[in-house]
Amino acid sequence: MIRRYGDVPINGQRYELRPGAYAILPLNGRLLLTYQGDPHFEIQLPGGGIDPGESPVQALHREVFEETGWRISHPRRLGAFRRFVYMPEYDKYAEKLCHIYLARPVRQLGPPTEPDHIPLWMDPLDAIREIGPGDARFVTSLFD
Repeated sequence: MIRRYGDVPINGQRYELRPGAYAILPLNGRLLLTYQGDPHFEIQLPGGGIDPGESPVQALHREVFEETGWRISHPRRLGAFRRFVYMPEYDKYAEKLCHIYLARPVRQLGPPTEPDHIPLWMDPLDAIREIGPGDARFVTSLFD
């Protein structure tokens, strides 16, 4: 059974399954996160949707680079959770299946290539208060 976080699904609403890969990226006592602007305006673990034909690890490398400009190494899957959301940028309701990985940020090659994303570094305990509850559960298991 995969644990659910966030809003309860709306009765009668159709949700499209959207698997994604997200990274916990510790370095020198801090975590590399991303601030996503419009339309979400929130601090998140870097990551996102897995494209057709792409493995979760391939998606993880691509998404982290797009959202932070960093390359990563040694991803290790920690687990998964799901959440039901409305995605305004796609105008659809999604059941997000979030695969969480622990990886090492290796090198920043430049700024994020994805619009409205800003990389930022935070103390893990501060990050736990800022990110979503599913993500926070995995970060807490590593740093609490």
